[in-house]
Amino acid sequence: MSTPRPGAVRCLSRIGFHTMRYAEWGAADNPRVLLCLHGLTRVGKDFARLAENLSDAYRVVCPDVVGRGSSDWLADPMLYGLPQYSFDAVSLIARLNVERVDLLGTSMGGLIGLSLAGQPNAPIGRLILNDVGPRMELDALLRIAQYVGQPKRFADLDQAIEYVRSISSGFGLRNPQQWRELTESVVRFDGSGWTFRYDPGIAQPVRDTSAQTNALAEAKLWQLYDAVRGPVLVLRGAESDLLSSASAIEMTRRGPRAELVEIPGVGHAPMFFDPDQIQIVRRFLLAN
Repeated sequence: MSTPRPGAVRCLSRIGFHTMRYAEWGAADNPRVLLCLHGLTRVGKDFARLAENLSDAYRVVCPDVVGRGSSDWLADPMLYGLPQYSFDAVSLIARLNVERVDLLGTSMGGLIGLSLAGQPNAPIGRLILNDVGPRMELDALLRIAQYVGQPKRFADLDQAIEYVRSISSGFGLRNPQQWRELTESVVRFDGSGWTFRYDPGIAQPVRDTSAQTNALAEAKLWQLYDAVRGPVLVLRGAESDLLSSASAIEMTRRGPRAELVEIPGVGHAPMFFDPDQIQIVRRFLLAN
């Protein structure tokens, strides 16, 4: 695989500046840009295979959202949420010096994309929502809340791999090497053991999830979805517990009337290790 170019952008919160780091593939002067945003506990490297495949046609930019990977952590964990993530994404788009970007977001990354694309005069062209939508199943959110931010430490990398596999079985990866690659990008050795490369504070807003907060968030997200004007592709793991089939179908019938593709044998969420999944994205992005 080719070596991506590293980059960084300074972003502002109400308590000061922080740095968000990213990697990019493809020609630096290509005006066609794809911004890839990862899930809650993941990192931009998740998209490396997809980015390399698309680098002939796109400048592909994959950040580590604040609090994850190589990006800074926030002093106030209550800032970890869609408003701050969206502001940071806007800072990154401005740094890229383009008028608009296409955007692919997995889970949390898709919600960031929806928060941007649903705004008036949004600089978002084509939007891909990877196993997420305005309506998210509460049981799945509570399942995720049970493990995010837990003080896990592993004696060796193999233990870390087994744990990641246990909480991420929905990714649908096919072999041990893929699980190793996926785990190595989100853990680090601190001298005495292996720990996750994210701020445990990202869990604080997730722990506040309830039926009431989920319903309020859904109402707002549907408003944003209905306001999206560009083409939308919804990818759904056919076994997903977060995005139901009924919710995905509703997304094809209202607002931008998304195209829907279901990925067999996958839950939450497709990770683009499979060439067939990459081809679905490529076809949508390069369609006339």
